Amino acid sequence: MKLLWSLLAAVMLAGTAHAQDAIVVTPAAEGVPLGRLSEAVKPAAYRLDLTVDPAKPRFSGHVEIDATLAAPASTIDLHGRGLAVSRLVASAGGRSFPGQWREVDPGGVARVTFAQDLPAGPVTLAFDYDAAFADGPSGMFRLEVESGWYSWTHFQPINARAVFPCFDQPGFKTPFTLTLRTPQGLTAIGNAPEAGVPGIENGLAVHRFAPTAPLPTYLVAMMVGPFATLSGDAAPNAERSPPLPVRIASTSPNAGELAFALDGSQRITALLEDYFGEPFPFPKLDQITTPILPGAMENAAASLYRDDLVVMDGQAPVVQQRSFGTVVAHELGHQWFGDLVTPAWWDDLWLNESFANWIGYRVGEQWRPDLGIAGDALGAGYEAMETDALLAGRPIRQPIARSSDIDSAFDAITYGKGGHVVGMIAAWLGDEKFREGVRRHIAAHRFGSATSEDFFAALAEVAGNPKLVPAMRSFVEQQGVPLLAMKQSGDRVAVTQLRYTTAGVAPPESDWTIPLCLRRGANRQCFIMDQHTQSFVMAGKGPVFPNAGGTGYYRFELTAKHWQDLIASADTLPGGEALALVDSLWASIRGGRGTIGEMARLAKKLIHHPDPHAADAPDKALSRLVRENIVGAQGRRGFRLLREKLYLPLLKTYGFDPHAGIYAQETSARAQRRVQVINALVGTESGKNIRRKLQDAVAAYLAGDRTALDPAWFDHALDIHLFGQDAAAVHKLVDQALSSQDPVFRPAALGAAARFGDPAVAAWLLSLDDPRLRDGEKRDFLDGVMSRSTTREYGYAWALAQVDVLLAGSNGASFARRLPQMLGRFCSVAWGARIERDFGPKLAGTPGALELARASERVRNCGLLDDMMGPQIDAEFAAMR
Repeated sequence: MKLLWSLLAAVMLAGTAHAQDAIVVTPAAEGVPLGRLSEAVKPAAYRLDLTVDPAKPRFSGHVEIDATLAAPASTIDLHGRGLAVSRLVASAGGRSFPGQWREVDPGGVARVTFAQDLPAGPVTLAFDYDAAFADGPSGMFRLEVESGWYSWTHFQPINARAVFPCFDQPGFKTPFTLTLRTPQGLTAIGNAPEAGVPGIENGLAVHRFAPTAPLPTYLVAMMVGPFATLSGDAAPNAERSPPLPVRIASTSPNAGELAFALDGSQRITALLEDYFGEPFPFPKLDQITTPILPGAMENAAASLYRDDLVVMDGQAPVVQQRSFGTVVAHELGHQWFGDLVTPAWWDDLWLNESFANWIGYRVGEQWRPDLGIAGDALGAGYEAMETDALLAGRPIRQPIARSSDIDSAFDAITYGKGGHVVGMIAAWLGDEKFREGVRRHIAAHRFGSATSEDFFAALAEVAGNPKLVPAMRSFVEQQGVPLLAMKQSGDRVAVTQLRYTTAGVAPPESDWTIPLCLRRGANRQCFIMDQHTQSFVMAGKGPVFPNAGGTGYYRFELTAKHWQDLIASADTLPGGEALALVDSLWASIRGGRGTIGEMARLAKKLIHHPDPHAADAPDKALSRLVRENIVGAQGRRGFRLLREKLYLPLLKTYGFDPHAGIYAQETSARAQRRVQVINALVGTESGKNIRRKLQDAVAAYLAGDRTALDPAWFDHALDIHLFGQDAAAVHKLVDQALSSQDPVFRPAALGAAARFGDPAVAAWLLSLDDPRLRDGEKRDFLDGVMSRSTTREYGYAWALAQVDVLLAGSNGASFARRLPQMLGRFCSVAWGARIERDFGPKLAGTPGALELARASERVRNCGLLDDMMGPQIDAEFAAMR
């Protein structure tokens, strides 16, 4: 979501006169701070006065920054990128000092110089400038939706500098006073409440906002457009006596689908207030949506979301409602942990995101326990283990020396692993003690910044165990997944820790201090494992479960009998433990030890588990091997037969009618289970009737009957609709998608077109030049093309031919990180080497360099598994019934 800027000058034509006709990026000057700025100048307050008309290509501004100089200086380094500065004046000691502006690094470092020294002490820097709107969701960006123009801002991590001159790093927190001048009739939204009714000056509406609490630049927000809004109040509660104004704002086509988000936001806010033991930190809450943000952003009191995460009603698919609960609780959790207390520097980004990831699932589960959000939390952690198991990687907390390194920290390690590790510590410590540590941390750093050490210290105060902090450090500061080899002998369990790797990959030497929780019957005990091999006593009967609750961030390897005993009793396990069992057995298979037959037996035991996540987990694990093409034709037939045996009886139980809203009144777990049943059966011989129903439903839906097809079935239905048809059908579906603003149908239809599987259609899509097509959707086409084996090599060749152009574009950094994930779908040692050879030099020095190393290793490891065990795996699949 960040921008990669060329070293060349960026020529930006202005809509109004200004001092320079082009933005010239000069060669890097001596001593340019490419990471943290020095402490020589500290900002104290900002006054931002911007003229924003989203219908025009440029916006303009007058910005004043109050700051303090530690010593007399004629040069100040700060941040600005692509700003055409026409006037710069410093005021200090009752005098005015005209200055000169130079952008001295393409990452957005600017240097202002004065003919003589500014005196030490207070100074006010004033700038007049204009700049271009961004094309994609970074900085200040705009989009036309049904003849209305909107603009939004997204500044994390270092894109505020593309909108106004600033000291753009998280440790500098100051108040911001915002004025937005807009065409009349538009809604303007900032971080603080608007101060009264907009005035009119020079034909423009003038929206003035109250000063904010101290904020870093990356949390500042400015949204302008003909928004549809729905307002209400979060009711007073034990933590907050006055009502809290809450508003949902979206583009006008979504006006009728905001009530669900308003109610959900109000309820989730109250749950978070209860958790933190204090009121929402800001005087109002706006929840804003845009069609083109990849995810969501926690701007203080003005969070921003992709449309489909918020725009829905109570009949939305269960998976969409789960995403709402998780993501909204995540972003609103940030209002305390990230906005109220902010990392001092980007190397502690994990502290923000890992905690928010954990509390998003926790509070989302509280909001709607019927949705099964807790299972999603564990699933995200186990998915992160797939990345963390690679040799190419990084720890959760990594040093950030240069601003160009920040993007690499926004990945599955920070979110999935970090969230799981936070959950592991919370489960080991106990919910009440952990919450007390969180509250102490926030109380100590309110409206300031903090570090990992500060957080560790707060937890240590309540832990009562000096080994907890070393345990946290060993997981936060070291990459890799622990593998605990366990041998149970009566009441004694001997545990040896290794680093998990897949078959054919030698594990590096690693040791962790592990918060270990075991369960045997009703006996649950937690320990700290701080030795390479250690024994623990667990009284009781039956097998010891190695990961009580599934909250531990580790995998386990067992003796054959221990595996058999756990598989035999899997249907009695809690959902989290069942997921942990599936994940560790899956890891054992990938490590060359476990068998497909064991996973098939586990699938049979879990198929009727009351937790839909657990019931479907073995099928998902087996499906991954099939998608990787390790399994041949006979093996695939065996898998289809197993699916029919397990899922056909469930189809009779749950039934299937694709019409919209048919199952709106049933429990979410039942609705989720039906989706899983259809997913498993739709590609089997017994799925003919399902495919026919979906074909008829999608034909009626595309003909205008919106009741014919529930959004829960879009993906399968649209794929089936295109199966066996020609390019003309794809063209028609793409046209219907681009003519729609529906936040669920549009991406589903474009995705189905990209998955069509024909190289000629892939070529058409990747070269499509349609003004309705958004920039991110073009990248989505490439993703879909490379998801199909029949078009994957075409997509590879196209990406290789276009990569230089795509990396130099306005969303180059985002593409650099996303491309390796597309390339990682191959499965052979040779392809792993080819990917590194072809794309390594292209992505060197970009946020995608680490992702590419991971992708090539993932492809190589898949090939190693295929070479070593492919025939055996295929034979075991073929034997399944």
